[in-house]
Amino acid sequence: MNYNIIIFPGSNCDYDAYYVTKNLMRDEVEYVWHKDTELKNPDCVIIPGGFSYGDYLRAGAIAKFSPIMNEVVSFTQKGGLVIGICNGFQVLTETRLLPGALLQNKSLLFICKHQQVKVVNTSTPFTNAIIKDSILDIPIAHNEGNYYIDNDGLKSLQDNDQIVFQYCDNNGIIDDSTNPNGAVMNIAGIVNKKGNVLGMMPHPERSSDPTCGVTDGQQIFLSIKNFVEK
Repeated sequence: MNYNIIIFPGSNCDYDAYYVTKNLMRDEVEYVWHKDTELKNPDCVIIPGGFSYGDYLRAGAIAKFSPIMNEVVSFTQKGGLVIGICNGFQVLTETRLLPGALLQNKSLLFICKHQQVKVVNTSTPFTNAIIKDSILDIPIAHNEGNYYIDNDGLKSLQDNDQIVFQYCDNNGIIDDSTNPNGAVMNIAGIVNKKGNVLGMMPHPERSSDPTCGVTDGQQIFLSIKNFVEK
């Protein structure tokens, strides 16, 4: 399968995503510069983490105006897969490919640590190879990861089974004590209504190589491969 990884000024997880998809998953990967006007025949587009445009105005707010984002939107409308990780999630909400917004962490502090997340939806292209309610160790590193959506939007997410990951502890407990950033309902990742666009704050590319001490993130990339190649 073929991945395209979008690079904005300030992206800093692009090579991590390249390393995992190319060297661990053995997939074809192409970088795509933000000023490009065409994608390179991808099965899945990755919008990586970082600080696109220095997070000026709001995280992801300027990146949505990059020329390549028109192609990304068109790609999703045709059913193409897109995964936005951390800053990529922020870009997807700013682009309105996903509902809601990512606010500053409730603590007002940058958080960088290992974090457990429960996989509550395994019917997506990004989680189909994972057992429902599995608890994954996937690191987080963000200042604006506090997912917010109003009550009507939250009901729509629940009615359409769009919540994919929720922050929890080692025992799968989901409550305020296991919520690292104040996100509504401990939400760590969602999909759009069609299910082909995923945004998640945790970094699966940072928990895929065995040298990192944890490989739970591989399950996300294995699910994508399984969906594309089945």
